[in-house]
Amino acid sequence: MAKQLVKDRQLSIRLACICVDISQSGYRYIPKLSSENEIIADWLLRLTGTNKQWGFGLCFLYLRNVKGLGWNHKRVYRIYRELELNLRIKPRKRLKRDKPDALSVPISKNQVWSMDFMSDGLADGRSLRTFNVIDDYNREGLAIDVDLSMPSSRVIRSLEQIIEWRGKPSAIRCDNGPEYISNELVRWANSQQITLLYIQPGKPTQNAYVERFNRTARHEWLNMHMFESVEHAQELATQWLWIYNNERPNTAVGGIPPTAVLKAA
Repeated sequence: MAKQLVKDRQLSIRLACICVDISQSGYRYIPKLSSENEIIADWLLRLTGTNKQWGFGLCFLYLRNVKGLGWNHKRVYRIYRELELNLRIKPRKRLKRDKPDALSVPISKNQVWSMDFMSDGLADGRSLRTFNVIDDYNREGLAIDVDLSMPSSRVIRSLEQIIEWRGKPSAIRCDNGPEYISNELVRWANSQQITLLYIQPGKPTQNAYVERFNRTARHEWLNMHMFESVEHAQELATQWLWIYNNERPNTAVGGIPPTAVLKAA
């Protein structure tokens, strides 16, 4: 209507906007090309198809921080909603507890590692255990080792393999599981001059970094697959861990992948 007034009545843009009660910026607004919206939709469909547990936040951080695409979050979210890609989240009733003290954040890599176990099962019913290790500095997953059982000797072997390429940590945080308090692991840690930081029994929040990693691993890896064998589970774990470290945005370190933190440092 404002454009018609300017064209037919020869009014100024300012007066025409006052007559129809719109802003001059709205008058001059030029819609973005629909082809660009198609590109955004294609990115979102591919991301949610490949990573079925990624919500809008991770998809947007991946496009902005990993791929360097400068689309506005409101525009991307509008297309995300139009495609009906929203994850259905069932709200959980949370018990009100005292807020635990925040864990100290290391200032360099290999200062403190965290390790923990997770359990699952194979398709044939046998139990499966995973041994997870992360670096607290950039939340990088250093290893996910999968086997039917994880005695202390297996834990030591996994840690030695990580040390070969990553370097030796000053300390490792863990719970009070039998594999961690065994004399074999304690002697190995003393010989390597590595401090074992044991949390208090029944206080998993004191090992919050690896517990948060475990939640992500279970949500995006363990719950998404049926494992035929230990080798099959290990292969999928290795593939997912690479994506987690190199492509998946991590909100704990500024919305960028963990390896990008080391590059920036």
